Amino acid sequence: MQFMAFLSKKSIHKAPILGFSVFLIPFLAFSYDGPLYDFTAYTECKSVPEKPLYNGGIFKDQAPLTQHRISASSDGSYTPALILQNLDQNTMYCFSIWVKIRGADSTLVTASLMANNNSTYDCVGTVLAKSGCWSFLKGGFILDSPSSVSILYFQGTTDKRINVAIASASVQPFTEQQWRTNQQYIINTERKRAVTIHVSDSHGDRLQGASITIEQISKDFPFGSAIARTILGNLPYQNWFVERFNAAVFENELKWYATEPEQGKVNYTIPDQMLEFVLANQIVARGHNIFWEDPKYNPAWVRDLTGPALKAAVSSRIQSLMSKYKEEFIHWDVSNEMLHFDFYEERLGPDATLHFYKTAHEADPLASLFLNEFNVVETCSDVNTTVDTYIDKIRELERGGSSMNGVGLESHFSKPNLPLMRAILDKLATLKLPIWLTEVDISNKFDKETQAIYLEQVLREGFSHPAVDGIMLWTAIHPNGCYQMCLTDSNLQNLPAGDTVDRLLKEWETGEANGLTDDHGSYSFFAFLGEYRIRVQYGNRTTNSTLSLSQSDETKHFNIQL
Repeated sequence: MQFMAFLSKKSIHKAPILGFSVFLIPFLAFSYDGPLYDFTAYTECKSVPEKPLYNGGIFKDQAPLTQHRISASSDGSYTPALILQNLDQNTMYCFSIWVKIRGADSTLVTASLMANNNSTYDCVGTVLAKSGCWSFLKGGFILDSPSSVSILYFQGTTDKRINVAIASASVQPFTEQQWRTNQQYIINTERKRAVTIHVSDSHGDRLQGASITIEQISKDFPFGSAIARTILGNLPYQNWFVERFNAAVFENELKWYATEPEQGKVNYTIPDQMLEFVLANQIVARGHNIFWEDPKYNPAWVRDLTGPALKAAVSSRIQSLMSKYKEEFIHWDVSNEMLHFDFYEERLGPDATLHFYKTAHEADPLASLFLNEFNVVETCSDVNTTVDTYIDKIRELERGGSSMNGVGLESHFSKPNLPLMRAILDKLATLKLPIWLTEVDISNKFDKETQAIYLEQVLREGFSHPAVDGIMLWTAIHPNGCYQMCLTDSNLQNLPAGDTVDRLLKEWETGEANGLTDDHGSYSFFAFLGEYRIRVQYGNRTTNSTLSLSQSDETKHFNIQL
Protein backbone atom coordinates (compact mmCIF):
# COMPACT_ATOMS: atom_id res chain seq x y z
CA MET A 1 0.00 0.00 0.00
CA GLN A 2 1.32 3.44 -0.90
CA PHE A 3 0.79 6.59 1.11
CA MET A 4 1.81 10.21 1.03
CA ALA A 5 4.00 11.92 3.61
CA PHE A 6 4.84 15.59 4.03
CA LEU A 7 8.39 15.89 5.31
CA SER A 8 9.83 18.70 7.32
CA LYS A 9 13.53 19.47 7.05
CA LYS A 10 14.23 17.67 10.29
CA SER A 11 12.24 14.55 9.51
CA ILE A 12 14.53 13.28 6.82
CA HIS A 13 17.36 12.52 9.21
CA LYS A 14 15.46 9.74 10.94
CA ALA A 15 12.71 9.06 8.43
CA PRO A 16 11.53 5.48 7.92
CA ILE A 17 11.48 3.99 4.48
CA LEU A 18 8.37 5.18 2.65
CA GLY A 19 6.58 3.80 -0.38
CA PHE A 20 5.78 7.22 -1.82
CA SER A 21 6.73 10.66 -0.59
CA VAL A 22 6.38 14.30 -1.42
CA PHE A 23 9.34 16.48 -0.50
CA LEU A 24 7.71 19.76 0.50
CA ILE A 25 10.15 22.66 0.47
CA PRO A 26 9.01 26.31 0.17
CA PHE A 27 8.45 26.95 -3.55
CA LEU A 28 9.75 23.45 -4.39
CA ALA A 29 7.71 20.28 -4.13
CA PHE A 30 8.23 17.03 -5.97
CA SER A 31 7.17 13.42 -5.63
CA TYR A 32 9.64 10.65 -4.92
CA ASP A 33 9.01 6.93 -4.95
CA GLY A 34 11.88 5.51 -2.95
CA PRO A 35 13.71 5.29 0.37
CA LEU A 36 14.84 8.30 2.36
CA TYR A 37 18.41 8.16 3.59
CA ASP A 38 18.77 7.84 7.37
CA PHE A 39 21.73 9.81 8.77
CA THR A 40 21.43 8.22 12.23
CA ALA A 41 24.70 7.03 13.79
CA TYR A 42 25.90 6.04 17.25
CA THR A 43 29.36 6.00 18.78
CA GLU A 44 28.49 5.00 22.34
CA CYS A 45 28.45 1.34 23.37
CA LYS A 46 24.94 0.34 24.51
CA SER A 47 23.58 -2.36 26.79
CA VAL A 48 20.81 -3.08 24.29
CA PRO A 49 21.05 -2.60 20.51
CA GLU A 50 18.78 -0.03 18.89
CA LYS A 51 16.16 -1.07 16.35
CA PRO A 52 17.48 -1.57 12.79
CA LEU A 53 17.52 1.40 10.46
CA TYR A 54 14.92 1.36 7.68
CA ASN A 55 13.11 -1.33 9.71
CA GLY A 56 15.77 -3.68 8.40
CA GLY A 57 15.60 -2.56 4.78
CA ILE A 58 15.60 -5.71 2.63
CA PHE A 59 15.08 -7.68 5.87
CA LYS A 60 11.94 -5.71 6.75
CA ASP A 61 9.50 -8.59 6.24
CA GLN A 62 11.83 -11.45 7.03
CA ALA A 63 14.62 -12.38 9.36
CA PRO A 64 18.05 -12.04 7.73
CA LEU A 65 19.69 -15.24 6.54
CA THR A 66 22.82 -15.78 8.61
CA GLN A 67 25.65 -18.24 8.81
CA HIS A 68 28.92 -18.53 10.70
CA ARG A 69 32.31 -18.67 9.06
CA ILE A 70 35.50 -19.96 10.62
CA SER A 71 37.95 -17.13 11.18
CA ALA A 72 40.85 -16.84 8.76
CA SER A 73 43.18 -17.16 11.73
CA SER A 74 42.22 -20.87 12.09
CA ASP A 75 42.23 -20.51 15.85
CA GLY A 76 38.72 -21.82 16.31
CA SER A 77 37.01 -18.42 16.53
CA TYR A 78 34.01 -17.75 14.33
CA THR A 79 32.53 -14.79 12.60
CA PRO A 80 28.85 -14.14 11.77
CA ALA A 81 27.74 -13.37 8.25
CA LEU A 82 24.64 -12.21 6.39
CA ILE A 83 23.62 -13.93 3.18
CA LEU A 84 22.45 -11.38 0.60
CA GLN A 85 20.65 -12.47 -2.54
CA ASN A 86 20.34 -10.87 -5.97
CA LEU A 87 22.45 -7.76 -5.48
CA ASP A 88 22.58 -5.37 -8.43
CA GLN A 89 25.48 -3.61 -10.07
CA ASN A 90 25.96 0.14 -9.46
CA THR A 91 23.40 0.19 -6.64
CA MET A 92 24.31 1.97 -3.40
CA TYR A 93 23.92 -0.53 -0.55
CA CYS A 94 23.82 1.07 2.91
CA PHE A 95 24.03 -1.33 5.84
CA SER A 96 24.21 -1.10 9.60
CA ILE A 97 24.41 -3.64 12.38
CA TRP A 98 25.10 -3.83 16.10
CA VAL A 99 28.00 -6.04 17.18
CA LYS A 100 29.11 -7.48 20.50
CA ILE A 101 32.43 -9.22 21.09
CA ARG A 102 33.72 -11.85 23.46
CA GLY A 103 37.36 -12.79 23.98
CA ALA A 104 38.94 -9.33 24.30
CA ASP A 105 38.25 -6.02 26.01
CA SER A 106 38.03 -4.32 22.62
CA THR A 107 38.86 -4.98 19.00
CA LEU A 108 38.35 -3.64 15.52
CA VAL A 109 35.49 -5.44 13.80
CA THR A 110 35.65 -5.24 10.02
CA ALA A 111 32.79 -5.84 7.60
CA SER A 112 33.82 -7.52 4.34
CA LEU A 113 31.82 -8.68 1.34
CA MET A 114 32.28 -11.75 -0.82
CA ALA A 115 30.29 -11.93 -4.07
CA ASN A 116 29.58 -15.10 -6.02
CA ASN A 117 31.90 -14.06 -8.87
CA ASN A 118 34.87 -14.43 -6.50
CA SER A 119 35.03 -10.67 -5.99
CA THR A 120 36.00 -9.70 -2.46
CA TYR A 121 35.59 -6.26 -0.94
CA ASP A 122 37.96 -6.42 2.01
CA CYS A 123 36.54 -3.51 3.98
CA VAL A 124 33.08 -1.97 3.64
CA GLY A 125 32.71 -0.79 7.25
CA THR A 126 34.37 -0.95 10.67
CA VAL A 127 33.68 -0.40 14.33
CA LEU A 128 35.88 -0.41 17.43
CA ALA A 129 33.81 -2.85 19.47
CA LYS A 130 33.98 -3.28 23.24
CA SER A 131 33.25 -6.31 25.36
CA GLY A 132 29.99 -6.48 27.30
CA CYS A 133 28.00 -3.98 25.22
CA TRP A 134 26.72 -3.40 21.71
CA SER A 135 28.61 -1.21 19.20
CA PHE A 136 27.14 0.33 16.03
CA LEU A 137 28.76 -0.47 12.70
CA LYS A 138 27.63 1.54 9.68
CA GLY A 139 28.99 1.07 6.18
CA GLY A 140 28.19 0.57 2.54
CA PHE A 141 29.27 -0.87 -0.78
CA ILE A 142 28.73 -0.78 -4.55
CA LEU A 143 29.18 -3.92 -6.65
CA ASP A 144 31.10 -3.86 -9.92
CA SER A 145 28.88 -6.63 -11.29
CA PRO A 146 25.63 -8.35 -10.24
CA SER A 147 25.80 -11.13 -7.64
CA SER A 148 23.09 -13.74 -7.07
CA VAL A 149 24.49 -14.71 -3.65
CA SER A 150 26.85 -12.57 -1.55
CA ILE A 151 28.16 -12.92 1.98
CA LEU A 152 28.59 -9.88 4.24
CA TYR A 153 30.70 -11.03 7.17
CA PHE A 154 31.97 -9.39 10.34
CA GLN A 155 35.34 -10.34 11.75
CA GLY A 156 37.44 -9.20 14.68
CA THR A 157 41.20 -8.83 14.71
CA THR A 158 42.61 -12.06 13.34
CA ASP A 159 45.44 -12.44 15.85
CA LYS A 160 43.04 -12.84 18.77
CA ARG A 161 40.50 -15.48 19.67
CA ILE A 162 37.46 -13.24 19.38
CA ASN A 163 33.85 -14.18 18.79
CA VAL A 164 31.43 -11.65 17.33
CA ALA A 165 27.66 -11.51 17.84
CA ILE A 166 25.35 -9.39 15.67
CA ALA A 167 21.87 -7.84 16.03
CA SER A 168 19.51 -5.36 14.34
CA ALA A 169 20.88 -5.92 10.85
CA SER A 170 19.78 -3.58 8.07
CA VAL A 171 20.64 -3.40 4.37
CA GLN A 172 19.00 -0.68 2.31
CA PRO A 173 19.60 -0.34 -1.46
CA PHE A 174 19.43 2.96 -3.36
CA THR A 175 19.49 3.25 -7.13
CA GLU A 176 21.77 5.92 -8.56
CA GLN A 177 18.73 8.14 -9.20
CA GLN A 178 17.40 7.62 -5.67
CA TRP A 179 20.82 8.51 -4.28
CA ARG A 180 20.93 11.69 -6.35
CA THR A 181 17.39 12.64 -5.29
CA ASN A 182 18.33 12.28 -1.62
CA GLN A 183 21.43 14.39 -2.21
CA GLN A 184 19.39 17.10 -3.88
CA TYR A 185 16.90 17.16 -1.04
CA ILE A 186 19.66 17.87 1.48
CA ILE A 187 21.16 20.54 -0.79
CA ASN A 188 17.76 22.21 -1.06
CA THR A 189 17.22 22.19 2.70
CA GLU A 190 20.74 22.70 4.09
CA ARG A 191 22.37 24.92 1.44
CA LYS A 192 19.34 27.02 0.44
CA ARG A 193 16.69 29.17 2.09
CA ALA A 194 13.31 30.59 1.14
CA VAL A 195 13.05 34.39 0.88
CA THR A 196 10.08 36.73 0.59
CA ILE A 197 10.68 40.37 -0.29
CA HIS A 198 7.95 42.84 0.65
CA VAL A 199 7.88 46.14 -1.24
CA SER A 200 5.90 49.15 0.02
CA ASP A 201 5.80 52.92 -0.36
CA SER A 202 6.64 55.45 2.32
CA HIS A 203 3.10 55.11 3.75
CA GLY A 204 3.44 51.36 4.15
CA ASP A 205 1.14 50.53 1.25
CA ARG A 206 2.18 47.38 -0.62
CA LEU A 207 3.26 47.91 -4.22
CA GLN A 208 2.10 45.42 -6.83
CA GLY A 209 4.12 45.06 -10.03
CA ALA A 210 7.41 46.37 -8.67
CA SER A 211 10.35 45.03 -10.70
CA ILE A 212 12.89 43.08 -8.66
CA THR A 213 16.36 41.96 -9.73
CA ILE A 214 18.31 39.64 -7.44
CA GLU A 215 22.01 38.92 -7.91
CA GLN A 216 24.15 36.66 -5.73
CA ILE A 217 27.43 38.43 -4.98
CA SER A 218 29.01 35.88 -2.61
CA LYS A 219 28.48 32.32 -1.45
CA ASP A 220 28.13 31.18 2.14
CA PHE A 221 29.59 27.69 1.60
CA PRO A 222 33.42 27.75 1.46
CA PHE A 223 34.63 26.00 -1.68
CA GLY A 224 38.26 26.48 -2.59
CA SER A 225 41.61 25.05 -3.51
CA ALA A 226 45.21 24.91 -2.47
CA ILE A 227 47.51 27.52 -3.97
CA ALA A 228 51.30 27.66 -4.12
CA ARG A 229 53.89 30.37 -4.59
CA THR A 230 53.36 29.90 -8.33
CA ILE A 231 50.30 32.15 -8.10
CA LEU A 232 52.44 35.16 -7.15
CA GLY A 233 52.92 37.53 -10.06
CA ASN A 234 50.82 35.28 -12.28
CA LEU A 235 47.83 37.49 -13.09
CA PRO A 236 46.04 34.98 -15.38
CA TYR A 237 46.26 32.31 -12.64
CA GLN A 238 45.08 34.80 -10.02
CA ASN A 239 42.08 35.86 -12.13
CA TRP A 240 41.22 32.22 -12.86
CA PHE A 241 41.30 31.42 -9.13
CA VAL A 242 39.29 34.45 -7.96
CA GLU A 243 36.56 33.82 -10.55
CA ARG A 244 35.90 30.40 -9.00
CA PHE A 245 36.84 30.10 -5.36
CA ASN A 246 36.05 31.82 -2.07
CA ALA A 247 38.56 29.88 0.05
CA ALA A 248 42.25 29.02 -0.18
CA VAL A 249 44.91 27.05 1.62
CA PHE A 250 48.66 27.35 1.13
CA GLU A 251 49.97 24.01 -0.10
CA ASN A 252 53.44 24.04 1.52
CA GLU A 253 54.43 27.62 2.20
CA LEU A 254 53.43 27.73 5.90
CA LYS A 255 54.94 24.36 6.81
CA TRP A 256 57.85 24.48 9.18
CA TYR A 257 60.40 23.27 6.64
CA ALA A 258 59.38 26.20 4.39
CA THR A 259 59.36 29.01 6.96
CA GLU A 260 62.46 27.98 8.98
CA PRO A 261 64.69 25.67 6.92
CA GLU A 262 67.61 26.65 9.15
CA GLN A 263 67.23 27.10 12.88
CA GLY A 264 66.61 30.71 13.83
CA LYS A 265 66.29 31.91 10.23
CA VAL A 266 62.52 32.42 9.97
CA ASN A 267 61.25 33.81 6.69
CA TYR A 268 57.58 34.55 6.02
CA THR A 269 58.10 36.54 2.81
CA ILE A 270 56.31 34.10 0.49
CA PRO A 271 53.29 33.37 2.72
CA ASP A 272 53.00 37.11 3.38
CA GLN A 273 52.66 37.75 -0.33
CA MET A 274 50.21 34.88 -0.77
CA LEU A 275 48.11 36.18 2.13
CA GLU A 276 48.10 39.64 0.57
CA PHE A 277 46.60 38.17 -2.62
CA VAL A 278 44.00 36.23 -0.66
CA LEU A 279 42.87 39.14 1.49
CA ALA A 280 42.81 41.58 -1.43
CA ASN A 281 40.24 39.34 -3.09
CA GLN A 282 38.11 38.67 0.02
CA ILE A 283 39.02 35.00 0.09
CA VAL A 284 39.16 33.18 3.41
CA ALA A 285 42.26 31.09 4.11
CA ARG A 286 43.02 27.97 6.12
CA GLY A 287 46.36 27.74 7.94
CA HIS A 288 48.15 24.52 7.00
CA ASN A 289 49.96 23.35 9.07
CA ILE A 290 51.64 24.08 12.38
CA PHE A 291 53.09 20.62 13.02
CA TRP A 292 53.41 17.56 10.80
CA GLU A 293 53.93 14.32 12.68
CA ASP A 294 55.68 12.65 9.73
CA PRO A 295 59.43 12.98 10.47
CA LYS A 296 60.47 13.41 6.84
CA TYR A 297 58.39 16.59 6.52
CA ASN A 298 60.08 18.32 9.44
CA PRO A 299 63.18 20.49 8.98
CA ALA A 300 66.36 18.44 9.17
CA TRP A 301 67.57 20.48 12.13
CA VAL A 302 64.34 19.72 14.04
CA ARG A 303 64.81 15.98 13.51
CA ASP A 304 68.16 16.27 15.27
CA LEU A 305 66.68 17.85 18.41
CA THR A 306 65.58 16.05 21.55
CA GLY A 307 64.30 16.88 25.02
CA PRO A 308 64.38 20.52 26.16
CA ALA A 309 65.90 21.72 22.87
CA LEU A 310 63.01 20.27 20.86
CA LYS A 311 60.50 21.60 23.36
CA ALA A 312 61.95 25.09 23.06
CA ALA A 313 61.91 24.90 19.26
CA VAL A 314 58.27 23.79 19.26
CA SER A 315 57.23 26.65 21.55
CA SER A 316 59.11 29.13 19.38
CA ARG A 317 57.40 27.77 16.25
CA ILE A 318 53.89 28.19 17.68
CA GLN A 319 54.52 31.65 19.09
CA SER A 320 56.24 32.91 15.95
CA LEU A 321 53.62 31.60 13.52
CA MET A 322 50.52 32.40 15.56
CA SER A 323 51.60 35.90 16.60
CA LYS A 324 52.63 36.71 13.03
CA TYR A 325 49.28 35.65 11.57
CA LYS A 326 46.89 36.21 14.47
CA GLU A 327 43.29 36.48 13.23
CA GLU A 328 44.38 36.16 9.58
CA PHE A 329 43.51 32.48 9.04
CA ILE A 330 40.07 31.05 9.84
CA HIS A 331 41.54 27.61 10.66
CA TRP A 332 44.80 26.04 11.66
CA ASP A 333 45.65 22.41 11.11
CA VAL A 334 47.52 22.15 14.39
CA SER A 335 48.50 18.51 14.07
CA ASN A 336 48.79 16.87 10.67
CA GLU A 337 48.49 13.08 10.30
CA MET A 338 49.08 12.20 13.95
CA LEU A 339 47.23 8.88 13.62
CA HIS A 340 49.84 7.68 11.13
CA PHE A 341 52.94 9.24 12.68
CA ASP A 342 54.12 10.28 16.15
CA PHE A 343 57.31 12.29 15.73
CA TYR A 344 56.50 14.77 18.49
CA GLU A 345 54.68 12.53 20.94
CA GLU A 346 57.49 9.99 20.75
CA ARG A 347 60.04 12.65 21.71
CA LEU A 348 58.03 14.99 23.94
CA GLY A 349 55.60 12.58 25.57
CA PRO A 350 51.95 11.59 25.07
CA ASP A 351 50.63 15.06 25.95
CA ALA A 352 52.65 16.88 23.29
CA THR A 353 49.71 17.33 20.90
CA LEU A 354 47.45 18.48 23.72
CA HIS A 355 50.03 21.16 24.54
CA PHE A 356 50.11 22.25 20.88
CA TYR A 357 46.36 22.87 20.85
CA LYS A 358 46.30 24.71 24.16
CA THR A 359 49.18 26.96 23.15
CA ALA A 360 47.74 27.65 19.70
CA HIS A 361 44.37 28.59 21.19
CA GLU A 362 45.99 30.98 23.65
CA ALA A 363 47.91 32.61 20.79
CA ASP A 364 44.89 32.99 18.46
CA PRO A 365 41.62 32.39 20.35
CA LEU A 366 39.42 33.19 17.32
CA ALA A 367 40.94 30.61 14.97
CA SER A 368 39.29 27.20 14.68
CA LEU A 369 41.78 24.45 15.44
CA PHE A 370 41.64 21.26 13.38
CA LEU A 371 43.07 17.79 13.41
CA ASN A 372 43.85 16.78 9.81
CA GLU A 373 44.17 13.18 8.62
CA PHE A 374 44.06 10.97 5.52
CA ASN A 375 42.31 7.63 4.94
CA VAL A 376 39.49 8.39 7.35
CA VAL A 377 36.76 8.99 4.78
CA GLU A 378 38.51 7.63 1.68
CA THR A 379 38.56 4.01 2.87
CA CYS A 380 38.10 1.85 5.93
CA SER A 381 41.05 -0.44 5.12
CA ASP A 382 43.62 1.67 6.98
CA VAL A 383 43.61 0.36 10.56
CA ASN A 384 45.41 3.51 11.76
CA THR A 385 42.56 5.81 10.81
CA THR A 386 39.22 4.05 11.18
CA VAL A 387 36.37 6.43 11.89
CA ASP A 388 36.14 5.33 15.54
CA THR A 389 39.90 5.74 16.01
CA TYR A 390 39.64 9.31 14.76
CA ILE A 391 36.63 10.04 16.96
CA ASP A 392 38.37 8.56 19.99
CA LYS A 393 41.49 10.71 19.40
CA ILE A 394 39.43 13.90 19.11
CA ARG A 395 37.48 13.10 22.26
CA GLU A 396 40.70 12.28 24.08
CA LEU A 397 42.10 15.71 23.19
CA GLU A 398 38.83 17.36 24.22
CA ARG A 399 38.87 15.58 27.58
CA GLY A 400 42.41 16.85 28.08
CA GLY A 401 41.19 20.41 27.71
CA SER A 402 42.19 21.19 24.12
CA SER A 403 40.16 23.67 22.10
CA MET A 404 39.31 21.27 19.29
CA ASN A 405 37.09 23.09 16.81
CA GLY A 406 37.07 21.04 13.63
CA VAL A 407 37.51 17.72 11.86
CA GLY A 408 39.83 17.75 8.84
CA LEU A 409 39.44 14.98 6.26
CA GLU A 410 42.14 15.12 3.60
CA SER A 411 40.04 13.16 1.08
CA HIS A 412 42.73 11.86 -1.28
CA PHE A 413 40.51 9.36 -3.06
CA SER A 414 41.03 6.47 -5.38
CA LYS A 415 37.72 4.97 -6.54
CA PRO A 416 35.19 6.36 -4.04
CA ASN A 417 32.78 4.12 -2.15
CA LEU A 418 29.97 6.64 -1.68
CA PRO A 419 27.76 4.69 0.78
CA LEU A 420 30.82 4.09 2.96
CA MET A 421 31.87 7.73 2.70
CA ARG A 422 28.43 8.85 3.82
CA ALA A 423 28.33 6.35 6.69
CA ILE A 424 31.69 7.61 7.95
CA LEU A 425 30.52 11.23 7.75
CA ASP A 426 27.40 10.22 9.70
CA LYS A 427 29.54 8.86 12.52
CA LEU A 428 31.87 11.86 12.53
CA ALA A 429 28.81 14.12 12.74
CA THR A 430 28.14 12.77 16.24
CA LEU A 431 31.10 14.90 17.38
CA LYS A 432 29.03 18.00 16.57
CA LEU A 433 32.11 19.74 15.19
CA PRO A 434 32.58 21.41 11.80
CA ILE A 435 33.75 18.88 9.21
CA TRP A 436 35.85 19.99 6.23
CA LEU A 437 37.11 18.01 3.27
CA THR A 438 40.52 19.66 3.28
CA GLU A 439 42.61 18.25 0.40
CA VAL A 440 40.24 16.71 -2.15
CA ASP A 441 41.70 15.04 -5.22
CA ILE A 442 41.57 11.77 -7.17
CA SER A 443 44.60 9.51 -7.64
CA ASN A 444 46.56 10.02 -10.84
CA LYS A 445 46.52 6.25 -11.44
CA PHE A 446 43.25 6.99 -13.27
CA ASP A 447 42.97 8.78 -16.61
CA LYS A 448 41.74 12.36 -16.60
CA GLU A 449 38.18 11.49 -17.63
CA THR A 450 37.87 8.95 -14.80
CA GLN A 451 39.34 11.44 -12.35
CA ALA A 452 36.60 13.89 -13.31
CA ILE A 453 33.85 11.29 -12.82
CA TYR A 454 35.11 10.28 -9.38
CA LEU A 455 35.71 13.91 -8.40
CA GLU A 456 32.10 14.80 -9.14
CA GLN A 457 30.93 11.90 -6.99
CA VAL A 458 33.06 13.02 -4.03
CA LEU A 459 32.11 16.69 -4.34
CA ARG A 460 28.39 15.94 -4.57
CA GLU A 461 28.64 13.66 -1.55
CA GLY A 462 30.46 16.30 0.48
CA PHE A 463 28.24 19.22 -0.52
CA SER A 464 25.07 17.24 0.16
CA HIS A 465 26.05 16.00 3.61
CA PRO A 466 24.55 18.24 6.32
CA ALA A 467 27.62 17.90 8.57
CA VAL A 468 30.16 19.13 5.98
CA ASP A 469 30.95 22.83 6.34
CA GLY A 470 33.57 23.36 3.62
CA ILE A 471 35.45 21.73 0.74
CA MET A 472 39.02 22.38 -0.39
CA LEU A 473 40.63 20.90 -3.50
CA TRP A 474 44.30 19.92 -3.51
CA THR A 475 45.02 21.27 -6.99
CA ALA A 476 47.72 23.91 -6.69
CA ILE A 477 49.39 24.47 -10.06
CA HIS A 478 53.12 23.92 -10.55
CA PRO A 479 55.29 23.96 -13.70
CA ASN A 480 55.35 20.15 -13.62
CA GLY A 481 51.64 19.74 -12.85
CA CYS A 482 49.78 19.14 -9.58
CA TYR A 483 50.06 16.75 -6.65
CA GLN A 484 47.67 14.14 -8.08
CA MET A 485 45.06 15.98 -10.12
CA CYS A 486 44.98 19.25 -12.05
CA LEU A 487 41.92 21.26 -12.99
CA THR A 488 43.67 22.92 -15.96
CA ASP A 489 46.67 22.52 -18.20
CA SER A 490 49.64 24.90 -18.03
CA ASN A 491 47.70 27.43 -20.14
CA LEU A 492 44.75 27.46 -17.71
CA GLN A 493 42.57 25.57 -20.17
CA ASN A 494 40.20 23.22 -18.38
CA LEU A 495 40.94 19.54 -18.08
CA PRO A 496 37.95 17.22 -17.46
CA ALA A 497 38.21 17.76 -13.68
CA GLY A 498 38.13 21.52 -14.25
CA ASP A 499 34.98 21.18 -16.34
CA THR A 500 33.40 19.23 -13.49
CA VAL A 501 34.28 21.90 -10.93
CA ASP A 502 33.00 24.73 -13.11
CA ARG A 503 29.74 22.91 -13.78
CA LEU A 504 29.14 22.22 -10.07
CA LEU A 505 30.02 25.78 -9.08
CA LYS A 506 27.43 27.01 -11.57
CA GLU A 507 24.87 24.49 -10.31
CA TRP A 508 25.44 25.52 -6.70
CA GLU A 509 24.81 29.23 -7.15
CA THR A 510 21.60 31.22 -7.50
CA GLY A 511 22.85 33.53 -10.22
CA GLU A 512 20.58 36.40 -11.24
CA ALA A 513 16.79 36.32 -10.94
CA ASN A 514 14.08 38.76 -12.03
CA GLY A 515 10.41 39.11 -11.20
CA LEU A 516 7.48 41.29 -10.22
CA THR A 517 5.79 41.68 -6.86
CA ASP A 518 2.33 40.11 -6.57
CA ASP A 519 -0.91 41.71 -5.40
CA HIS A 520 0.40 41.61 -1.83
CA GLY A 521 3.51 43.54 -2.85
CA SER A 522 5.63 40.42 -2.34
CA TYR A 523 8.12 38.43 -4.37
CA SER A 524 9.35 35.02 -3.19
CA PHE A 525 12.30 32.94 -4.30
CA PHE A 526 14.50 30.05 -3.14
CA ALA A 527 18.23 30.75 -3.04
CA PHE A 528 21.60 29.39 -1.99
CA LEU A 529 22.97 30.85 1.22
CA GLY A 530 25.17 33.89 0.79
CA GLU A 531 25.08 37.63 0.08
CA TYR A 532 22.71 39.22 -2.42
CA ARG A 533 22.29 42.56 -4.16
CA ILE A 534 18.64 43.50 -4.66
CA ARG A 535 17.43 46.19 -7.03
CA VAL A 536 13.78 47.31 -6.86
CA GLN A 537 12.17 49.61 -9.42
CA TYR A 538 8.63 50.97 -9.39
CA GLY A 539 7.75 53.68 -11.89
CA ASN A 540 10.54 56.26 -11.74
CA ARG A 541 11.66 55.17 -8.28
CA THR A 542 14.59 52.80 -7.74
CA THR A 543 16.40 51.49 -4.66
CA ASN A 544 19.27 49.10 -4.07
CA SER A 545 19.71 46.89 -1.02
CA THR A 546 21.81 43.99 0.15
CA LEU A 547 20.55 40.82 1.77
CA SER A 548 22.42 38.19 3.76
CA LEU A 549 21.06 34.64 3.75
CA SER A 550 22.22 32.40 6.58
CA GLN A 551 21.07 28.88 7.37
CA SER A 552 17.61 28.58 8.94
CA ASP A 553 14.43 26.55 8.65
CA GLU A 554 12.39 29.74 8.49
CA THR A 555 11.58 31.85 5.45
CA LYS A 556 13.62 35.06 5.39
CA HIS A 557 11.33 38.12 5.18
CA PHE A 558 12.90 41.31 3.88
CA ASN A 559 11.13 44.67 3.69
CA ILE A 560 12.05 47.32 1.13
CA GLN A 561 10.48 50.77 1.09
CA LEU A 562 10.39 53.03 -1.95
